[in-house]
Amino acid sequence: MQTTLNKDLLRKILFFLLVVFCVSPFASSPLALALGIGFTIIIGNPYEQKVHKYIHSLLQISIVGLGFGLQLDEALKAGREGITLTIMSITTVMVLGYFLGKFLKIERPLSYLISVGTAICGGSAIAAVTPIIKPTTKQMSLALAIVFTLNSVALFIYPAIGHLLNMTQEQFGLWCAIGIHDTSSVVGAANKYGDIALKVATTVKLSRALWIIPMSLLTMVLFKTKGAKIKIPWFIGYFIIAILLHTYFPIFEGFSHIATTAAKSGLNLTLFFIGSTISIQTLKTISWKPLFLAIVLWVIISVGSLLMILK
Repeated sequence: MQTTLNKDLLRKILFFLLVVFCVSPFASSPLALALGIGFTIIIGNPYEQKVHKYIHSLLQISIVGLGFGLQLDEALKAGREGITLTIMSITTVMVLGYFLGKFLKIERPLSYLISVGTAICGGSAIAAVTPIIKPTTKQMSLALAIVFTLNSVALFIYPAIGHLLNMTQEQFGLWCAIGIHDTSSVVGAANKYGDIALKVATTVKLSRALWIIPMSLLTMVLFKTKGAKIKIPWFIGYFIIAILLHTYFPIFEGFSHIATTAAKSGLNLTLFFIGSTISIQTLKTISWKPLFLAIVLWVIISVGSLLMILK
């Protein structure tokens, strides 16, 4: 009994020390994610249930903080550059996801969740359409596990490919926003690449996230759901307010540096938390057909958007 208590206390202390490290200037986004995954697989996360509650809130607060590092003209320019790719990629993924899901004989709710998560913004999009299509708990958990696993892979390989192809920061930021599922990994990969890439990726990804609203309306029509509530990503409005304050009110200039620095630390902590939710048990739940569907859609959107950006 005493030995068990000591082990549990040691796990909690190590977890706390890693949290402190992840918010320090010495941590990077990929390292924070890797530490979270490694800690959970080797030692076990003592706060697995509690961590889930904080991931989305911490990510949203961090994104709003990044808004204080952007000027309005930068945001508008990035948004204009990404709109065509956004529309093309969302349409392509949703159509291919439907037909490939039918070919593989995957349950319609599951293939739809994977397609939406790939097309728009990962876990947030999945959470938005879940009350509308009413999947089983297993289907929702499986879709989230696949998306978060591929997100983790993307965070490591995207910067490496970007450097290999000598992509500019603007090109890489745009590619991240289009090709990576979840906002956390988009911002993490872009932050690893550079400040300009981070600004472009954050702006384009959040403008892409707004497609949750029309996609939710379309989902209600496709699944003939009445009375379902649509989740609106209100935090994007706060992100826009942060940009406006930084652009038009010089008094916020000093605060902007503090806010963006804290936001980057918050992002690293978010990725550590996300990594700490990926366990061996989670990976074992992933069956090959849904994983194959997700990988095919991800490769198509990644390669297709890359070719368009580099042409």
